Amino acid sequence: MSSRFDNFEEKREEKIRKAFKERDWNEIKSTDSWVIFKVISEFVEGFEKLAKIGPCVSVFGSARTSPEHPHYIMAEEISAKLVRHGYGVITGGGPGIMEAANKGANSENGKSVGLCIKLPFEAKGNIYIDPDKMIMFDYFFVRKVMFTKYSRGFVVLPGGFGTLDELFEALTLIQTIKIGRFPIVLVGREFWGGLIDWIKMTLLEKYHYINKEDLDLFFLVDDASEAVKVIDDFYNKYILTPNY
Repeated sequence: MSSRFDNFEEKREEKIRKAFKERDWNEIKSTDSWVIFKVISEFVEGFEKLAKIGPCVSVFGSARTSPEHPHYIMAEEISAKLVRHGYGVITGGGPGIMEAANKGANSENGKSVGLCIKLPFEAKGNIYIDPDKMIMFDYFFVRKVMFTKYSRGFVVLPGGFGTLDELFEALTLIQTIKIGRFPIVLVGREFWGGLIDWIKMTLLEKYHYINKEDLDLFFLVDDASEAVKVIDDFYNKYILTPNY
C-alpha cells in the first residue's frame, strides 16, 4: 500500500470513536453552528468565483492515473479540444485525470477550473489550474453542487469510487429533472462496458428500477473527437454556441 495511505486506518478508527463519544448540548450546538457557517462560506466562495466563468464542461476521472497512461493522454486531448470549441474545463483539481484535463485546457489558454477537496493525500490543486479559479472544499456535497450548477456537460473517464459518485450524481439530477439534460459522455468502452451491461440487465430488465429511456441519458465513446462531437451536437440541436 502506498505511503500516502499509511495513516488511513488510524484516521478511520479515530472518526468511529469520535462518532460514539457522548457530547453535551452546549458542545453539540457550538460545533454544529460552526459547521453551518463553514458550509455557507464554501457556497458563497463557489458562487462568487464561478458565476461568470461561462459555459464549461466537467471532466471526471481517477486521481491515480499516471501521466504516461493512455487515459491521461486522452483526458488532456479531450480538454484541449473542448477549449478550441469554446468551452472551459472544470475538474476536481487533483492529480491523474484531473491534472490531465486542466493541463489540456491550460495548453490552449482556456478556462481551467479546479474544485479541490481537502484530503489527507491531496493537499493542494494541480499546477494547471487558473489561480483565480481554484477553490478548496472541506465538504464533498458543496463541491458536487458546484460541479452540477456550473457545468454544461460531463465527460467521464475511467476512475474509482469518486468518479462513480460524480457520474451517478449527474445522472440522478438529470433523471429527476433537477438540472437540465446536459450531455454525459463516458469515455472508454472497455472500461464502462461491464457497468453498462449491469445497468441494462439488472437495473432495467431484471428489476425494472429504471426506465428504458434512462439509458439515453449517457453516451459511450472511445476517442477525444467523439467525446467533443457529442457535446457539440447537443448544443447545435438547440442552435446554441458556447463561446459567448
